[in-house]
Amino acid sequence: MTRRRIEVLDLLRGLAIAGTLGTNIWIFTDPGGPAEVLNALGSTGTAETLLRFLTNGKFLALLTLLFGVGLELQYRSAARRNAPWPGWYLWRAGLLFVEGLIHYLLIFEFDVLMGYALTSVIVAYLIGRSDRVITVWMVTVGSVFTVLTGLLTAGMLAAGTDTGTPSAPSTLFSDGSYPEQVAARLQSMGFYRMEIVVIVPLGIVLFLLGSRLMRAGVFEDSARGTALRRRLMVAGLAVGLPLNLLTSFAGPGWFLVDRYLLPPLVALGLLGLVVTVALRMTGAPGVLRRGLNNVGRTALSCYILQNLVASALCYGWGLGLAARFADLRPWWVPVAWLGICALFMTLSTLWLRRFERGPVEALWQWAYLAPQRRSKGSDGNERVPAGR
Repeated sequence: MTRRRIEVLDLLRGLAIAGTLGTNIWIFTDPGGPAEVLNALGSTGTAETLLRFLTNGKFLALLTLLFGVGLELQYRSAARRNAPWPGWYLWRAGLLFVEGLIHYLLIFEFDVLMGYALTSVIVAYLIGRSDRVITVWMVTVGSVFTVLTGLLTAGMLAAGTDTGTPSAPSTLFSDGSYPEQVAARLQSMGFYRMEIVVIVPLGIVLFLLGSRLMRAGVFEDSARGTALRRRLMVAGLAVGLPLNLLTSFAGPGWFLVDRYLLPPLVALGLLGLVVTVALRMTGAPGVLRRGLNNVGRTALSCYILQNLVASALCYGWGLGLAARFADLRPWWVPVAWLGICALFMTLSTLWLRRFERGPVEALWQWAYLAPQRRSKGSDGNERVPAGR
């Protein structure tokens, strides 16, 4: 892989991390916290609905596609070294699951890493199969997911939007202590982890699609890559984006379509657009692009940091800004997003001046390689993969 292509992947990862915060920031800044996220469906004003539309689901889908690209890179690395597959990659997936579980319990209810870990185990056994097998899996899982989403949406529309007398807003996140919030996550794990039921099947399709797009040359500065990116932009930005805008204003009955079905199509358009622009840029990158590149290189650290900082700013055990600025919604929310983005872009840039990896990435790499080194010590034939 060329250095230029790696930089494009870093840029996309950085953009995806910033974009996921653009969705999650609305949860952190709600005085009711994550517990009120479903109660707020369809009750926001026009301005807030439009602002939420800009990021909702799209950058989660982009991040999922990039996880598929990363899995493809891991598979290629194992193939070059003639190492067994999935082999130690399953240990990598286990570490990701544990990391997601800790992140869920201590920081954020809607963590996606646990779902990605489960998805990666399934896809690891598929990624080396023939194109025909991969196509069958993508079409089958994607069709079932689409049909079920359509049936659930039809049921939600038939039931209407009247949910009865709303319950009193929760004060756990505006007034509760940090230990109380951790205890609530533990007690409500079944509720908050329901999204994994959606993330895993959707992730299977997008992981495999990310792998196949890379093999098809989507990141290459070539005629083939240019044509592929052009098709992605047409499908995602000319078709998917207007439809997604309609579902954003169509009411809570369209929630599943609005967050999970159409955003992946938009994400493909974004991927095509960003790669096209990045490949055409010459000269040294500017401050914004350097910052996003550095966020992409420290993606796991920045993902955790952004949620931790948002919690400290918004929740009652921290500065409590969600309750203090409740009357200033939605306008203060984008300001908070910009401030946190600027913070983790700055910190990642400063960190990488001295270190090769982000702090979480370094710890994760050590945990990944340590048992392999011990295994090599007991069996001289075992090879230890070099991590990037």
